[in-house]
Amino acid sequence: MNEYVIETRDLTKKYKNKIVVDRLNLHVQKGKIYALLGRNGAGKTTTMKMLLNLVKPTSGSIILFDGNGSDFSKENCHRIGSVIEAPAFYENLTAKENLGILARLRGKHRKDMVENALSIMNLDGENKKLFREYSLGMKQRLGLAAAIMHEPELLILDEPMNGLDPIGIHETRAYLLQLCRERGTTIFISSHALNEIEMLADVIGIIDQGKLLEETSLKELYRHNRRYAEFSVSDVNKAALVLESEFYISDYTIMDKHILRLYEKLDSRGRINSSFVKEGIVVDNVSIGAGKLEDYFSELVGGEGIG
Repeated sequence: MNEYVIETRDLTKKYKNKIVVDRLNLHVQKGKIYALLGRNGAGKTTTMKMLLNLVKPTSGSIILFDGNGSDFSKENCHRIGSVIEAPAFYENLTAKENLGILARLRGKHRKDMVENALSIMNLDGENKKLFREYSLGMKQRLGLAAAIMHEPELLILDEPMNGLDPIGIHETRAYLLQLCRERGTTIFISSHALNEIEMLADVIGIIDQGKLLEETSLKELYRHNRRYAEFSVSDVNKAALVLESEFYISDYTIMDKHILRLYEKLDSRGRINSSFVKEGIVVDNVSIGAGKLEDYFSELVGGEGIG
C-alpha cells in the first residue's frame, strides 16, 4: 500500500471566471522526490500555495501525511518546509539574525539549528552582510536554509534553483538527494530546469492550463521514450513518403521541416538512407538517440517545451 505524504482529490482553484487549477489529483509518495512540471501560468505555484494553506481551494480536498491528523494543524505545519516564489526576509538583518527570528517563532528546535542550516547552504561565512546586500543566488540559498533548518519531513520548493550559479545548483541538488535518500524526506518541487529534474526526481507530474496531463515515474517514462533514428534531410515530406511506401514504416515523427525521427526498423537505417539518396533527398546526418524529458514534455503539451 502506498503511503502518500500529499494527496489531492479534484483540487480546483478558480479566480472569478478563470480556472487556474482544474480537478487536480496528485499522489506524492513518502520518501520520494516529485517534480511538478509546467509552463509559466500552468498552475504550479497556485497548487503549492493551496498545499501550504496560503490559498484556499475553490473545491476539492487535500490530504497531508496520509490523513494523519488535521491537514493544516500546527503539528503538521511544523513537519513542512517551503520556498514559494522569492524568499522574503528583513532587509536590514543578517542571515543569522533572520533565521534566529524564524527559529524563535517555531518554538522547539535544536540549539545549533541556525548555524547548521547556514553551513549546509554555504552562508556561514557571510556573518556581517545584510540581506539587502545579497545576490539573487544568496537570497535563494537563505530561503532554502530557512526551509530545511527545522529538519522537516516534507519540503515544498517552488523553483529552488532560480538564481543559483552552476556550483550552487550542483550543491543544492546533491543536498536534496541526500535528504531524500538518507533521511527519507519527501520533496515536492517545481522547476523549469528539466535537465536538473532528470537528475533529481523519482516521479513527475506534468500540468498544463491547470490540468494534470501525466503522473508517472521517471523510470517508466524512459521505458516509453524509446530509442530512435534521426534523419536530417532536405525534404522531410518526401522522406516520410519513402518510409511509408517503401519500408511500410508508420511509427515516425516529423520534428521540424528538416528533422525526422523513426522508432521502428532502426537496423534498416542504412537501406533507408540509400533510398532517400536514390529519390534525390539530401541526407545531412543520421544519428541514434533516446528520448529526453524535454522531448516528452513538448510532445505532451505541444509547442516548444517548458521555457
